[in-house]
Amino acid sequence: MNLKKILKISALSLSVATAMAAQAGDTIKVGVLHSLSGSMAISETTLKDTVLMMVEEQNKKGGLLGKELEAVVVDPASNWPMFAEKARELLTTEEVDVIFGSWTSVSRKSALPVLEELNGLMFYPVQYEGEESSKNIFYTGAAPNQQAIPAVDYLMDELEVERWVLAGTDYVYPRTTNKILKAYLKSKGVADKDIMVNYTPFSHSDWQSIVSDVKKFGSEGKKTAVVSTINGDANVPFYKELSNQGVTSETIPVIAFSVGEEELSGIDTGPLVGHMAAWNYFQSVETDANEAFVENWKSFIKSDERVTNDPMEATYIGFQMWAQAVVDAGTTDVDAVEKAMIGQEVKNLTGGTAVMNKNHHLSKPVLIGEIQEDGQFEVVFETDGVVPGDAWSDYLPGSMDMIADWTSPVECGNYNTKTKSCGSK
Repeated sequence: MNLKKILKISALSLSVATAMAAQAGDTIKVGVLHSLSGSMAISETTLKDTVLMMVEEQNKKGGLLGKELEAVVVDPASNWPMFAEKARELLTTEEVDVIFGSWTSVSRKSALPVLEELNGLMFYPVQYEGEESSKNIFYTGAAPNQQAIPAVDYLMDELEVERWVLAGTDYVYPRTTNKILKAYLKSKGVADKDIMVNYTPFSHSDWQSIVSDVKKFGSEGKKTAVVSTINGDANVPFYKELSNQGVTSETIPVIAFSVGEEELSGIDTGPLVGHMAAWNYFQSVETDANEAFVENWKSFIKSDERVTNDPMEATYIGFQMWAQAVVDAGTTDVDAVEKAMIGQEVKNLTGGTAVMNKNHHLSKPVLIGEIQEDGQFEVVFETDGVVPGDAWSDYLPGSMDMIADWTSPVECGNYNTKTKSCGSK
């Protein structure tokens, strides 16, 4: 064999080896878009860790499509415009295949135009106000009909509440949710004078006068409750001030939509016993699947003190569904995975099965729990089976005719059933 032929064979061998090495080093990138600093870090840091746990567990199973998963973590720092910047960074610079992230609706809405522009895919794991369905987002948290409406029904039917304090942080989720709740309460015959609405900024700390107003509102002879959409670290001084002014679950019960086990882990829960939260999951639910999940979490995080919560289960469900859809599609291509996601099923940690519907929302059970002294919740109510998430409210005039359906022939997130057109409200 002459020298020219030897060199040619050597070059070919090197080329093949280089290609194989590049392919072997190729990963499926999972973007993590959660605040690790700022007002929402109290809630979002745990979700970052949850995604890292899921990535690690999937890699132990062999990854996906023969490739290892690689987590790419960014910190939008509870700065809402930064969610758009970090989403763009994940999709362009890092070239991630999927994003798990955001907590507040304002952060989701900040990232949404970027996701649609660059055709990215994001899983959103937190309860929200509805009034949205994007082809580029799967909503694994609760819509209002899976949390807010059942919570009000419980207070009205079981506790005979007649007066309502709708207290929230001042941004889109509380304002829209309370708009829906006010319309729902009025449809049930509740008068305007029996509804008090209050909004406070993120990280609000001075609750003395507000709690005093709540006490006065609740002292007029009718059973009164607080429906709380207060988010983030403002919950700590809020509950502390309730205790300081003697507001108990017996006098004026509070039911929260953004307070779970993680938020309570930093509070003296003794004075809060009996106050409630509405979610689709609680750590205290006794199932084999939940026991395994909690055990895996404590092992991964290397702490017996860390707790689980509802957005963690929503992250778990979304991640499992995404992994199944990638396998079914045989690719991480966003359009192929989006189609494969419809109809995916994953066992809930609380029992039953979560199903991804054609409106990109899950069917899930609704649970209401009472706070216990140990910071856990005792479930006092659970729906009979799962409730399909509704992207558009049945109680708002501009929404009651709208549906979301990402399957053919509709393929629209805001389809008007009266005008038979997409994009009109």
